[in-house]
Amino acid sequence: MHRDIICTRKTLREGGIILYPTDTVWGIGCDATNVEAINRVNRIKNRQHGQPLLVLVDSVEMLQKYVTEIPDFVLEKLKTFQNPTTIIYPNAKNLPEILLGDNQSIGIRIVKSPFIKMILKKLEFPIVSTSANVSGQPTPKRFDDISPEIISQMDFVLPKWRERNAKASDIYKIEGKELVKVR
Repeated sequence: MHRDIICTRKTLREGGIILYPTDTVWGIGCDATNVEAINRVNRIKNRQHGQPLLVLVDSVEMLQKYVTEIPDFVLEKLKTFQNPTTIIYPNAKNLPEILLGDNQSIGIRIVKSPFIKMILKKLEFPIVSTSANVSGQPTPKRFDDISPEIISQMDFVLPKWRERNAKASDIYKIEGKELVKVR
């Protein structure tokens, strides 16, 4: 496990792309502050320019570096979510424009996976998280579902022994003074 963490962090710091089991499904990831790496992820996935990506952080403290405000009601809700949950925050900061949606919004998930948390703690930047498939294709829930075309374009692939049964995260959007479920 220690070797996996070192290789993952090294790859991300050098602007590389990883294939990894997130706290939800298998994902493609990169340094969320590196525009060149983000463009490469979009090319690998055959994504249209302007489609926002979500990012992973390890804590509320890290989250505060990338959004202008975390309303109190959101902080309280974050404590209650049992499943991995992505929240779309308006007015992101310190992130490249290419990651952002309307109103400078950004989807961010505080990870629950101890392994991904360890990686993030030492990086001091968030990781892009997008499903490990070509856009429009089914989301891979197991490593064996990932196409060889995707795997061949990765700089580092985490071992599939980290795999577990997974599903996509719940997604909420901040609207006024409430969280509205998107998925």
